[in-house]
Amino acid sequence: MRPVFINVGERTNVTGSAKFRKLVVEGDYTAALDVARQQVEAGAQVIDVNMDEGLLDGPKAMRTFLNLIAAEPDIARVPLMIDSSKWEVIEAGLKCVQGKPIVNSISMKEGEEAFRHHAVQCLRYGAAVVVMAFDEQGQADTAARKIEICTRAYNILVNEVGFPPEDIIFDPNIFAVATGIEEHDNYAVDFIEAVKVIKATLPYARVSGGVSNVSFSFRGNEPVRRAIHSVFLYHAINAGMDMGIVNAGDLPVYDDIDAELREAVEDVILNRRQRTNVSNTERLVDMAPRYKGEKGAAKVVDLKWREQPVAGRIAHALVHGITEFIVEDTEEARANVDRPLHVIEGPLMDGMNVVGDLFGAGKMFLPQVVKSARVMKQAVAYLEPYMEAEKAGQERSSAGRILMATVKGDVHDIGKNIVGVVLQCNNYEVVDLGVMVPADRILDEAIAHNCDIVGLSGLITPSLDEMVFVAAEMERRGMNLPLLIGGATTSRTHTAVKIEPTYDRGSTTYVIDASRAVGVVAGLLSPTDKAKNEAATREEYVRIREQYARGQVVKARAALPDARANRFKAENPTPAPKPTFIGTRAFEWDLQDLADHIDWTPFFASWELIGRFPQILEDEIVGTAAQDLYRDARAMLEKIVVEKWYTAKGVAGFWPANARGDDIVVWTDESRTTEAARFHGLRQQIAKSNGKPNLCISDFVAEDGDDYIGAFAVTAGHGELAKAKEFKDAGDDYSSIMATALADRLAEAFAERLHKEVRTTLWGYVPDEQTTVQDLIEEKYLGIRPAPGYPAQPDHTEKATLFRLLDAEAQAGMELTESFAMNPPASVSGLYFGHVESHYFGVGKIDRDQIKSYAKRKGWDIATAERWLSPILNYDPSKIAKEQAA
Repeated sequence: MRPVFINVGERTNVTGSAKFRKLVVEGDYTAALDVARQQVEAGAQVIDVNMDEGLLDGPKAMRTFLNLIAAEPDIARVPLMIDSSKWEVIEAGLKCVQGKPIVNSISMKEGEEAFRHHAVQCLRYGAAVVVMAFDEQGQADTAARKIEICTRAYNILVNEVGFPPEDIIFDPNIFAVATGIEEHDNYAVDFIEAVKVIKATLPYARVSGGVSNVSFSFRGNEPVRRAIHSVFLYHAINAGMDMGIVNAGDLPVYDDIDAELREAVEDVILNRRQRTNVSNTERLVDMAPRYKGEKGAAKVVDLKWREQPVAGRIAHALVHGITEFIVEDTEEARANVDRPLHVIEGPLMDGMNVVGDLFGAGKMFLPQVVKSARVMKQAVAYLEPYMEAEKAGQERSSAGRILMATVKGDVHDIGKNIVGVVLQCNNYEVVDLGVMVPADRILDEAIAHNCDIVGLSGLITPSLDEMVFVAAEMERRGMNLPLLIGGATTSRTHTAVKIEPTYDRGSTTYVIDASRAVGVVAGLLSPTDKAKNEAATREEYVRIREQYARGQVVKARAALPDARANRFKAENPTPAPKPTFIGTRAFEWDLQDLADHIDWTPFFASWELIGRFPQILEDEIVGTAAQDLYRDARAMLEKIVVEKWYTAKGVAGFWPANARGDDIVVWTDESRTTEAARFHGLRQQIAKSNGKPNLCISDFVAEDGDDYIGAFAVTAGHGELAKAKEFKDAGDDYSSIMATALADRLAEAFAERLHKEVRTTLWGYVPDEQTTVQDLIEEKYLGIRPAPGYPAQPDHTEKATLFRLLDAEAQAGMELTESFAMNPPASVSGLYFGHVESHYFGVGKIDRDQIKSYAKRKGWDIATAERWLSPILNYDPSKIAKEQAA
């Protein structure tokens, strides 16, 4: 299985980015945040923040920037690396960062005593650490010195300080090669060799490094530098390098580098024997000017591939997703074999093996793989009548049979469908039960179909509990099939802590995305490696549970009365004006208008192509795949609009409303005497400083006087499921997934477009608003529309009140499942707040006092409240239950 490499974003570093340094020095932190945001959008999974600049107050700048990041969910979702050569700057960051940070770095350059002190401090703050290969004698340059220092540091940290080995990240120093100094020629090899030994001898430790250092001698020639980075990473990652500080969006694919340049760079990186009478460095220096300013040669598309033998043509069609000739090529292949089945098991599977290898190596991307599956299915569909006529009674052999299902109460399946296609591309048979599948049916069908693996998927948080139930049922029935867990709300930690302990008879494995699925399944079905892989996963999950338990020390929270006393108080107490009507109004919206308002960035993310639109179309790694995907999406979108594949229906309403503590009372009319509904709020309990309030959604509605609230529910999904099934039944999974993904985007566009209509006309609190589509995407307007199940109100059950108030089923044809997922799946709902100071926030963790209060207000018992709000509890209900039982 290809090693998983973590990209550490390098642009929020004042020592490495002149643009970022200028912004921070000038105090333009808003623009500086955009730099961080761009790093995340470009694929960085960790953000490195460095404020070591002579003109800056380093600790203050670090605190300011990290506090601002904490208020930006799209940035704060990735871990932060606090990077400084000054301990006081690091500690300033540790005191304010949320989540688990990484300290970059500590070392033994000042001796073991200072090293131990800093390690203990990091341990107390719960931080992972980058440990530089640097001791009292200086930085390690040879492989032997790197290994010696890292081994010594590891023993001190693990055996003396008690540092978790999985929280240690070694940086064995990446130095520049091709400098013209012979002593530097082996620097890359020294790093790679050291990585191999560190990974083999220092259990659970990780390895990182600053990748741009290796190409320093070619600064000014970016194409050559990018090639050096790509080749270096290719070998370093295969040696075991886990992460690195690198511009993730600026790396060429290894195989796409010009062959002559790649060979010259590889000679330099690996310090290989010189091929001519000039040195490797001289050869690369002579060659480099030819590439300066280039972005890589464009690929020429022609029909020369049609000159290949039929097996080669089939493989080319599969790799490139070309359906035009597949039927005639399949017929030619059938005419040359004894049985039609042999075409499937021969050239077709050979071609799909190439697809699988390229995808596993990161040289193909999900949209391309799904297109390959479409070609494969068309070929198989052509052969099926011949196989039926033959009646040979033989079935095509497969690598294994996997049952997949979206669990009961959940209607989302884009991710599951993509995983299924990827598995089928690798010769696995997939039994797809669809959505909202109860546990009994999942397990009965797994037995009936003699499946080798069961895979569960879910998007909404209630699905997590249902997955725990399915695992427990597998245990009760005595099953021992491997269980796979995946979906947007799932995580490795939840799988290890909640699901895996309930299923002892079989293994449970979390699959982060489709690109990992094949490797995981292959490992679980391998006769030789299955036991080893399952044991390794169990061992890993034990460590995760132990680490989770260490982190579950209940953090101090503001007492509920204190949090309520510190509620948000608007500087401008004037509420929004009265809406133009009271009650509800139904809509059927023009699809073309919605198409014009689509935010395309999440569309690419649903296909695991990460990057901001439209920049992603020019990305050097995924740009070609993104352009092809976008072209296909626009073509299908035009058909959706012209042929009216879908119907977009929605309902919005406004009512008089007033806050009552943490709740919002919705009145039937202006007399404000009869309660139509009540929305229950949850209040932040994090201890706030600098006069910041503890927020609750009720804070944005006046307690007395004339104030109002709005609500909406919209869908672009009427017709979506039928159209997706039509494509799927025709063997076109690519179009099926595309149709579903576009319905989702239209629904989100509907929510955005209707909100604009609310602000300017229906409620009309900003009638003169002038906003572009990009302004809407970036939420540059007044007012918010938070939704139940999201950070400002994490309780999904509040959707029941919302739908009842709107009469959403009758007015928009929308309904809720028993887990409060919306159906049709391409649907959006929420509340409207019009106050000029209303803004998004996250409730965060809450204590048992607030759970008791919330349960009482909802008419629930404590256990019900804990079940629906389990992700935000600041305590472990099971421990309390055990203590009470004792």
